[in-house]
Amino acid sequence: MNVQVSGHHVEVTQAIRDYVVSKLGRIKRHFDQVIDVNVTLSVQKLRQKAEISVHMRGKDIHVESDDEDLYAAIDLMMDKLDRQIIKHKDKAFAHPHDALKRQPAEE
Repeated sequence: MNVQVSGHHVEVTQAIRDYVVSKLGRIKRHFDQVIDVNVTLSVQKLRQKAEISVHMRGKDIHVESDDEDLYAAIDLMMDKLDRQIIKHKDKAFAHPHDALKRQPAEE
C-alpha cells in the first residue's frame, strides 16, 4: 500500500504523518487490497480539512471531513472511510446466489 500525505497551507510533520499511517492500519485490517492512498491536509481560515482518496481494484473512494482541530478532522475522515470500505467489502464478497433465494417461486 503506497501512502502519500501532503499538506496545503500546512506543514506535514512526522507526528501527523505517523498519526495518519496508524489510523490507516484500521482500514488495512478490514480490507487489505488497497493499492494507493493519497491524503491531503489543508487549512482554510479557522477550519482544518482532511481529504483521502483510496484506490483499490475496481473502485476509488474519496472522503473528506473538516473540523476546528486537525486530529479530529483526521479521525472523522477515517471513520467515514472505514464505513465505506466495509460497505464496499460487503458488496464485493456478497454471495450472488442469495438474490435468487429471496425471489418468490413462480407458480
